[in-house]
Amino acid sequence: MPQNQKSTTSPSSTKSKLHPRNRNKNKYDFKKLIAENPALKNYVAKNKYGVETIDFFNADAVKLLNQALLKKDYGIYHWDIPQDFLCPPIPGRADYIHHIADLLSSDNDERIPRGPRVKALDIGTGANCIYPIIGCVEYDWDFVAADINPKSIQIATAITKANKLAIEVRQQPNPSNIFKGIINDGEHFDITVCNPPFHASAEEAVKANMRKVKNLTKGKATDSKGNKPKVAVSFGGQNTELWCVGGEIRFVRDMIKESALYKKNVLWYSTLVSKEGNLKDIYESLRNVKAQQVKTIDMGQGNKSSRVVAWSYYTAKERKQWRRGE
Repeated sequence: MPQNQKSTTSPSSTKSKLHPRNRNKNKYDFKKLIAENPALKNYVAKNKYGVETIDFFNADAVKLLNQALLKKDYGIYHWDIPQDFLCPPIPGRADYIHHIADLLSSDNDERIPRGPRVKALDIGTGANCIYPIIGCVEYDWDFVAADINPKSIQIATAITKANKLAIEVRQQPNPSNIFKGIINDGEHFDITVCNPPFHASAEEAVKANMRKVKNLTKGKATDSKGNKPKVAVSFGGQNTELWCVGGEIRFVRDMIKESALYKKNVLWYSTLVSKEGNLKDIYESLRNVKAQQVKTIDMGQGNKSSRVVAWSYYTAKERKQWRRGE
């Protein structure tokens, strides 16, 4: 039976919810960020509390902020994506990578394994390629970034080449597959990461974005200037990035089922799980495939809570042997 271990933190302040190693665990220093990306200056203003911020409903502002953060904190000088592609929050994405690093350290005498010997796979990397970028910069891991969208593949490839990163971008040839066609015969990965499509349809995705708008504006469907935000434009995302048939639970179930075909190719599989209500079914799926170890890691940024579910087909002893190269 799989052992489920849950690590939970409940810090008092919003920023303290971020991982201790997260470069953005403190408030944004807009003076330094503007120095990295001067165009950001036009989008920075003080809110009613006198704190500098940007309008997070504005897609251009969010992309400029991301570019500045990537330059200042990660040395990434070439990062750009079209407006209709998902533009993710850097701090939240970095948290996933840091927690995964801690997970790998648990099999390595609490020392985070670093360097290109650590092989990682990002399922559904998107045009932004954020997880591989952060994993490469923070821990020098060797990444494979996979996606089914040809345009995402083209953009992610351009980003990795421009920044000379150890990231191999691979296109999934069959949209019905997840690991098939990506993991080659005899290939091994220390970790897989994934931010699965959350929604079951385009309509559901739009409704969710509208709820996000209302939550961020405290029930008022207007931005900081009193204008109605353009939801679809502001939050962005291609269909394959936002939704799939059956939504998050169907995708994760399929991922678990397919992972059983590559039990010895991967030390740890992992995925983000946005909806806490999906955990029960996910745990059941993991019992069905006889995962040896299951861990749930809680994360949070601002008012949003999420978690990472990780599983391994290796015993604790076997995982330590993997780390030692035995």
